[in-house]
Amino acid sequence: MHFAGCRRTEADRNMADPRIIDIKLDERTILWRNADVEQERRIAIFDLLEDNMFAPQRVHADGYAGPYKVVLRVEDGRLVIEINREDDSALEAIILGLGRFRRPIREYFAICDSYYQAISNASPAQIETVDMARRGIHNDAAEMLRERLEGKIAVDFDTARRLFTLICVLHIKG
Repeated sequence: MHFAGCRRTEADRNMADPRIIDIKLDERTILWRNADVEQERRIAIFDLLEDNMFAPQRVHADGYAGPYKVVLRVEDGRLVIEINREDDSALEAIILGLGRFRRPIREYFAICDSYYQAISNASPAQIETVDMARRGIHNDAAEMLRERLEGKIAVDFDTARRLFTLICVLHIKG
């Protein structure tokens, strides 16, 4: 608890704040995106920044434990998660092979296409069925991402879902 005029102690400055406060996608990785994908990207980033749990597991010498600024990019078929401090200084980079994500990403793109088509010409029941399938694929991929990050970065389920959306955006080839 802080009172007006009280100075923050060293312990206060080193308290953990395990969350992302800024996230960027390496725009060089993204070759093309349509309005629907752009909207998904905006929503995922907005929701992620509003509420997330992101805790890199490596202990840093100075005890820094958030908040974080993150940059996502794909390099040589691998996902690179650059993790920076609040002041933009680099902390670490986590690199994950994307081979296991190729199928969920393909399935997610396919079901999203079906969903956007259904919105324009299907019955509410058909739209709901496609949306349930879309959520199922998204949820499974989020769990897979959490498993792949285990021991590297602790994330909650909603953060993993939003990160998976952003990983998909990085894979659009047009």
